[in-house]
Order: sequence, then structure tokens, then C-alpha cells
Amino acid sequence: MQTNFTADQLRDPDTASSNAVLRTCVHCGFCTATCPTFLLLGDELDSPRGRIYLMKDMLETGRPATKEVVTHVDRCLSCLSCMTTCPSGVNYMHLVDHARRYIEQTYRRPLPERWLRAVLGVVLPRPKLFRLALRGASLARPLSGLIPGQSMLAKRLRAMLSLAPARLPAASPVQSPQVHPAQGPRKARVALLTGCAQQVLMPRINEATIRLLTRLGIEVVVARDSGCCGALNHHIGQHDRAMALARANIESWTQEAEENGLDAIVINTSGCGTTVKDYAFMFRSEAEPWRQRAETIAGLAQDVTEFLAHFGYAPTRDAPDLTVAYHSACSLQHGQQVTTQPKTLLARAGFRVTEPKEPHICCGSAGTYNMLQPEIAGRLRSRKLDNLKATAPDLIAAGNVGCITQLSGDAVPVVHTVELLDWMAGGPRPPGVPN
Repeated sequence: MQTNFTADQLRDPDTASSNAVLRTCVHCGFCTATCPTFLLLGDELDSPRGRIYLMKDMLETGRPATKEVVTHVDRCLSCLSCMTTCPSGVNYMHLVDHARRYIEQTYRRPLPERWLRAVLGVVLPRPKLFRLALRGASLARPLSGLIPGQSMLAKRLRAMLSLAPARLPAASPVQSPQVHPAQGPRKARVALLTGCAQQVLMPRINEATIRLLTRLGIEVVVARDSGCCGALNHHIGQHDRAMALARANIESWTQEAEENGLDAIVINTSGCGTTVKDYAFMFRSEAEPWRQRAETIAGLAQDVTEFLAHFGYAPTRDAPDLTVAYHSACSLQHGQQVTTQPKTLLARAGFRVTEPKEPHICCGSAGTYNMLQPEIAGRLRSRKLDNLKATAPDLIAAGNVGCITQLSGDAVPVVHTVELLDWMAGGPRPPGVPN
């Protein structure tokens, strides 16, 4: 694709990066075949190719974002299926992230939307505040049907209340800063990203991860001052807040690596993993030592299944005679290109593993997407559940807490992959799993 940025514009690192991405695109349209929003809406502007044209025009002219551009960019899930499909290697992720930042700098959203995005950006990354908000939401949940109107704000409020769990699990002590020693001879030492929303919604995922890793001879540290990876803020254009959260993690893990050594940073929420692995790009223009630190941390990051594949996982229980439908989270299969390890480990654990048709299509969770775009997210959820249930599973496994939350509440239980691996290696039966 030909671009026409000025020399002055190209002095900006973000614009220079976007220029390189745009020039890689050859207009082939392969991306349209795998884009969830184009699949549902049939509008070229709701496809990656259409959005690329809109973003190119916006960034080249330097004009403030228009309502049309904002509408179509906001509808993008950042599922990154287009990147897996693209034969030219277009890094759509970096382009759309730049566009979102530009939109937040140049476009004035309606007051209710500004308020909602500000609240999400403040509350979700802070576990204590998020827990408090969910307690209030659980009390208000029975009243969600009384919210009047069909405005986008009303739909969003109803969606947020419907996603709030009726009961919150207790905070888990294993998630506080500490060292969990390996059982037997120590084979490796890793830091665990305990996350933000996951700490509150499903602390059992971190518990299962720690049990399983320590049982395999891995020392696990929850480093002091590590926390939210910054993804939630990053993907709604809140750049400065995202960088601050990323910087705190980089500083925490760098100190831990320098003082005690780290073989990996294990991440069990794939949306977080995609972002941490991108820290080197996010900090590419920062002064040293931050740029080098970010590169080092990004290089250490691994999904939990990626890490387990190298440490001889083996079950200690008999095969459970259960069929697991594996839902491949977009951030894992497209964002990190981790595709075979989870299925291989589940099969090794003794499960019959099936995969639905359209495995590349998003479930509609996508960070805050199911709250900001509830109608599209709801249609994608229904489509994904229909495809998963068509495999006649006893349960569904996924590697991302957002996907688990999005797909839960139906007849088939949804659990994290690592919970099943931990169970088959001596841990407790995950909630909802059939006897």
C-alpha cells in the first residue's frame, strides 16, 4: 500500500511504525474471510482491510478522528485473526493500537462513554477496587431488567451487570507477594503474573497453576509490586496508564531476576501474555535502561502451557472418560501463535479433546469488548457456544479468564486448561466438572 506521510510525521515513532505496517498491506482481502465483525455485519469498513483504509486516511491527514472512524475501530475486537490469515505479515495489532491512542487524543466522545471508559480503566486493573465494584454489581444484578431504553449506555449497563458473578470467591492468600518453593529438587524458578481481574473472578486458576508448577519442581515467585499487565488500558487507548502498569511489572521482575534469577515469567491469562510479550515494542522508544529491560522481560514471558510443554507433564490419575471441547482464545492462537501445546497437554492428561468448527472466530469477550459492544459480543458468544456444543463435550477448556467468563452460564461447564492439568496430576476437581 502506498503511503504519503510527511518527513515531519515520520519523526514520530508511532507514525513511522504505522507507516511500515501500512506499506506491507497488499489489499488482498484474505483478512475479510476470518474477521468476526465482517462475518456478522457484512460491512467492508468492519473488516481489517476497511479499517486499515480508515486508519491510514486519519493518520496521514493528521485530522481529528471522525465519528465514522471511531465507530468502526471501536467495533474491532483486536482478536488478531487477520494477522494469522494475512500472507503479507501485516502487523495489524500495532496499527490499531496506534489508531486507538490517536482517537483518544483527538476525538471527544459523548460524556456517558467518556465516563464509562474512565471507570473501566481505573477499576478493572485494581483488584481491591474491582472486588468492591463487583459486590455492588451483584446486588444490583436482579434489577438489570429495570434499566430503561435501548440506548448504547443502557445496553452496556445491562451487559456489565449480567457479567457480574452472583457470588465472589474469597481472595486467595497464594496470590500475595511470596515464594512458593518447589517440591523436590528445584528444576527452574519462575515469576507468575497473577493478573488483575483474574485475581478477583477466578483465583482458583492461579492456585492450580502454583500447585502444578511446584509439584513439577518449579519454584514460583509472586513478585512484589507486579500486577496488571496494562492490556485493558492499552486496548482502549489509555496509553499513559498502560505504560505505567507495564513499567511497574518490568521494574518488579527485573529486580527479581537480578537478585534471585528467573527462568521464565509464566502467564496463565493469554490476553496478558500477548501484551507482556509485546513490551519490547511498547518500550522501543524509551531511554535506557527501560528499553533493554522491556526486551528482556518480553523474552522471558511464556504462556503456562508453553512452559509446561518443556517440563515433562504427566498425569497421576486414571483417565477421566471425559470429552473436552478446547476453545482456543484469540490472544493465544493469534496473538502468541500458541496452538498445539494446550491440546497436546490435555490429551496427555487423559481427556478426549475436540475442537469446534470456526476455531479461529472470537467468542466476543476481548477484554472490555463484551461490555462496550454487547450486541456484537452476544452474537459471537451464541455462535461460539453452538459450535462448541456441537462436539458433544462434557466440559469446555480455555486459556483466558475473559473467555471463560464470556462462555460460562450455559449448560456446559467452562474451566481453565491448567485446572484440568492440575486435577489429573493430583489437584482438586475443578468446580462443575462432571463426576
